[in-house]
Amino acid sequence: MAEPIDDLAYPHVGVTARPGPPPAGFHLLRQRTRLGHGAQLAATAGEAVLRWRMHRAAGVRVTTQAETAEPGVRVSVAVGLGPVRIGGDCRVVWTIREPDRIGFAYGTLPGHPECGEESFVVTRESDDAVWLTVTAVSRPAVWYVRLAGPLGRTARRTMAWTYGRALRRLCRGPAAGGSQPS
Repeated sequence: MAEPIDDLAYPHVGVTARPGPPPAGFHLLRQRTRLGHGAQLAATAGEAVLRWRMHRAAGVRVTTQAETAEPGVRVSVAVGLGPVRIGGDCRVVWTIREPDRIGFAYGTLPGHPECGEESFVVTRESDDAVWLTVTAVSRPAVWYVRLAGPLGRTARRTMAWTYGRALRRLCRGPAAGGSQPS
């Protein structure tokens, strides 16, 4: 069930959908991963993103009542190994479903260790190449994330890369029903 998105932990809702520099005090991450080519691959990858399959394949624990990402949907995400996980609650702030672009963004809710927004968008370019772009505009919200400094930003970049690899694997699988990425 979708809920209002007025309870976010940051004021710049939709910031990952706009070009330009991040707001003061926030860090920008933009990671692109080439998935392959073709309309079928783009559709398959986009559905994997919207249905949380990419997140789960990347090792993220996702808890939500919604089968797909829709504005207002609340989701808990956690990363880590075994019982040692770090995460928090987010709310989907926007989705996009266009012929050559599909994806969503979620924003952090109070209590999340980071403050900001992250988007996951599959695009099919004019040359038929299909890409996943992960964009994050964030800053630390708790002491241990602040303490991690550049190491925390490296971990976020690694996670964005992991999303791309996981989505590429999902789209190559026999159940994907899409083109083979190159």
